[in-house]
Amino acid sequence: MSNTRKIAVVITARPSYSRVKTVLTAIKKHPELELQLIVAASALLDRYGSAVNYIEKDGFEIAAKVFNVLEGENLTAAAKTTGIGILELSTVFDNLRPDIVVTVADRFETMATAISASYMNIPLAHIQGGEVTGNIDEKVRHAITKLADYHFVASENAKQRVIQLGENESLVFNTGCPSIDIAQEVAKNNALTFNPYEKYGGVGSQPDLSNGYIVVMQHPVTNEYQDSRKHIEATLRAIQKINKPTLWFWPNVDAGADGTSTGIRSFREKYEMSNVHFFKNMEGDDFLNLLHSSLCLVGNSSVGIRECAYLGVPTINIGSRQNRRDRGQNVVDVSYAEEEIVAAIATLLTKKERPKSDIYGGGDAGIKIAQLLKDLPLQFHKTITY
Repeated sequence: MSNTRKIAVVITARPSYSRVKTVLTAIKKHPELELQLIVAASALLDRYGSAVNYIEKDGFEIAAKVFNVLEGENLTAAAKTTGIGILELSTVFDNLRPDIVVTVADRFETMATAISASYMNIPLAHIQGGEVTGNIDEKVRHAITKLADYHFVASENAKQRVIQLGENESLVFNTGCPSIDIAQEVAKNNALTFNPYEKYGGVGSQPDLSNGYIVVMQHPVTNEYQDSRKHIEATLRAIQKINKPTLWFWPNVDAGADGTSTGIRSFREKYEMSNVHFFKNMEGDDFLNLLHSSLCLVGNSSVGIRECAYLGVPTINIGSRQNRRDRGQNVVDVSYAEEEIVAAIATLLTKKERPKSDIYGGGDAGIKIAQLLKDLPLQFHKTITY
């Protein structure tokens, strides 16, 4: 009988791939592990950047693809997408027969992964549990913690929260965040190493980046999704007032994304935005290199809280999406008010300090997680510890 363990990892969105790329590499290289890579949901869709293309380009063999995203970008579509994901992933797991399933973070599609594996008595490992945020992500993350058998968290505070949720302390590991593994390599080079316009195309003007630029990534907030257009328009007006070269990335597939996208398109049609260029997606290491060389990040992406803390990239964090997530000194929190965003960016651009933090790890999470997946006892049943 083979001692090789089959590890199924489900990637459902572009940030999920960047977050676990080093885990996939470590599993692939491990002599006693077999990687079963499943790509699903928005990671397969062109309008959200086709993360699957980068996965294939990086040399990973895809064991299965699951098309489960319903059009609509509203709350009902999110719930139904989760339901379709459960149906489709159950069939995939039945065919692949993995020893362990790995699910990443807190997006709504990851709930489908956790439910399918749990009901099929397949041990479930969860990466990035125990963190605190706003959005529906908060509920999803803690629900997956209760379904998971192994917990690979990214900070000490997260570890304590998972234990407080009644999980067995011996199965909760602070491995650090795998995305910091990539950030560690990127941090070795302070210069922008590629031409983003030539390599990734995108649309809009092509402002000169040589004297500094801003990066914007702002997603809708699912519990405020009806205001997503109003929120993005405030940020658009703020960037217009600041008038610095800006590289703007398209939002995630979450409920409210239609309002965010429509707001961007309408603003673009109404006003000349000679300082702004728009991208759908980039390879993870290029995106971090772009951020590392930028003046600051504006928006509400967790990359501002997590990878930018390690790289020392100043971050203007807007609104409630990252509410109470552990953060370093690189983050300035502001409301959705245009004037507040403008003032925060203007103040930040006058500062030379770029404080760094290793709150989310030191760059060896991928190797740690792969070894734990080999060594941990296989189990799919647990009891609350109190």
